[in-house]
Amino acid sequence: MKFYVDFDDCLCETARAFTMLASKFFGKDVPYENIRTFNLQKAFDLNDDEYEHLMIEGHQPEILLSYEETPGASQVLNELIDQGHEVFIITGRPLSTREASFKWLDEHGLSRVKMFFLDKYGRDYFIKNSAFNLGLDDYYQMHFDVAIEDSPRAFKFFDHLPELKVMVFDRPWNQESELPGSNYTRCADWKRIREQVSCLLR
Repeated sequence: MKFYVDFDDCLCETARAFTMLASKFFGKDVPYENIRTFNLQKAFDLNDDEYEHLMIEGHQPEILLSYEETPGASQVLNELIDQGHEVFIITGRPLSTREASFKWLDEHGLSRVKMFFLDKYGRDYFIKNSAFNLGLDDYYQMHFDVAIEDSPRAFKFFDHLPELKVMVFDRPWNQESELPGSNYTRCADWKRIREQVSCLLR
């Protein structure tokens, strides 16, 4: 089987780190549990300049490398790879984060995954002239059996795969989102994802 896995907030605790950055730079003390929207500018009540500064800082190499692993992520993904499955990290990070992102994967025992940088969210405005190494046309030629994603804004990237099983990593910003179909399942953690995958393999 082929697995699509999002990076931020599926593999690592990006939003938790951003709460600390918003507090540090702007005095915005918003608890992680209160992030009810994927739009961090709205979640932290930032103006355009503040939001741009937050996103640039959050994508600095030393900050990216500091993100904590989501518990169980590397263990479950390595189990899948050991079983002969293919794991593809499809991230919305710009290509400028490539070195730090691969280093993070290496440091967390995930050197065997494949990673592609796809412009999911049109974020060129905060990292000028940012590039991505996977175009939408090429992405839509790819096939996956299972997707692991936290962002409702990314669900549109699954419409071309009607048989795809989507495991929605349960986060505060997606709890009020209606899931698009019966092939979508909420998963509280990687233990639950492992259980769901085991059911599919039976």
